[in-house]
Amino acid sequence: MKILLVVCDGLGDRPIKELNYKTPLAAAEKPNLEKLSLIGVKGIMDTVAPGVRPGSAPAHLAIFGYDPEKYYTGRGVFEALGLGLELKEGDIVFRFNFATVDDKMVVVDRRAGRISERTVELAKALNDISIQGVELVFKEAVEHRGVLIMRGEGLSWKVSDTDPGKTGLRVGKCKPLDSSPEALKTASLVDMVVEESYKILKDHWVNRDRIKQGVPPANVVLPRGASILTKVEGFKERYKLKASCVAGGTLYKGVAKFAGMNVLNVAGATGTYETNYKAKVEASLKALKETDFVFLHFKQADLAGEDGDYKRKIEVIQRIDEALKPLTVLDDTLIVVTADHSTPCSIKTHSADPVPVMICGEEVRRDCIEGFDEVKAAKGGLNRIRGLDLIRILLDIVNLAEKYGA
Repeated sequence: MKILLVVCDGLGDRPIKELNYKTPLAAAEKPNLEKLSLIGVKGIMDTVAPGVRPGSAPAHLAIFGYDPEKYYTGRGVFEALGLGLELKEGDIVFRFNFATVDDKMVVVDRRAGRISERTVELAKALNDISIQGVELVFKEAVEHRGVLIMRGEGLSWKVSDTDPGKTGLRVGKCKPLDSSPEALKTASLVDMVVEESYKILKDHWVNRDRIKQGVPPANVVLPRGASILTKVEGFKERYKLKASCVAGGTLYKGVAKFAGMNVLNVAGATGTYETNYKAKVEASLKALKETDFVFLHFKQADLAGEDGDYKRKIEVIQRIDEALKPLTVLDDTLIVVTADHSTPCSIKTHSADPVPVMICGEEVRRDCIEGFDEVKAAKGGLNRIRGLDLIRILLDIVNLAEKYGA
């Protein structure tokens, strides 16, 4: 039996007064997920641990069965891998945001209006920065996101972020997270990078045009998520499953590549609201013919949650549901629908609320819960599990789990 894992990023939410205290998932019209629920077992899942507010990278590592306590050093490595960048031993890798600051370095917009055009020109300009003999590589990613590689002697990944996490605050100073001279040096270099990025970007022609158009200029970079590459046993070696990934966002491609999955490029899979939902599902179904395990990722519910837009989150869920219609007639496939974390519209960021999870297939012990949302899932036969439990449960259903003991 094949396995199709559908992760709807940020799907979970909290009750919303305007929806009569329903969540967007509960309020959405989703006939295909409802149909799948009839042949499934439901539950809720703490992707990292109860009470832990998970980032997307450690949450996905856990879902894939890789303990984030052991394998997660930071997000930058996964962004770089997702962009197809070649990393060398000792490289320190950050993700960064193109952001908007005023002349006092106070953050006005952490995402520069979710800039989505001409960031390649901004990254190209930043690659002219030279600091103390350290090689710097800037690469744009989806929308306001990008990757920074620092390559040189005596560097450390144990440094803090510069993104203050909210507007109205000054850009943070990068701090060493241990007492090593390498961490102290790296933190100082990161601060220099931020300063130089502002000097280069504030008068860049792309930003002059953005100001004329009345949109926030991308006039600084905010490095965060310092990390270093760790080698791991791939999906095929660990689980005896040939695996593929269909995703738009670079982070999710990167985590999949880290785990040894074959990352497929799908036209129109952008990781933005405008992604081609149908094309991603079609690509996943095609991949199932050639591989044992397919990871299909949708980013858009998380975007709506971060924007605090519950109406758009409902719309996104309904579009995902429509695209998933072919799954309702899929044979010999274990279908899993879940999320990496909750992104409540009320707080516009990740929360520790457990996410709903549904496992559907012919040999699944079906529970008596019809429908799929946070509350209904909590009543299901799967009960409450952790992210690391999921892959083991799936392996058992497809008869690939190894016997423990005599």
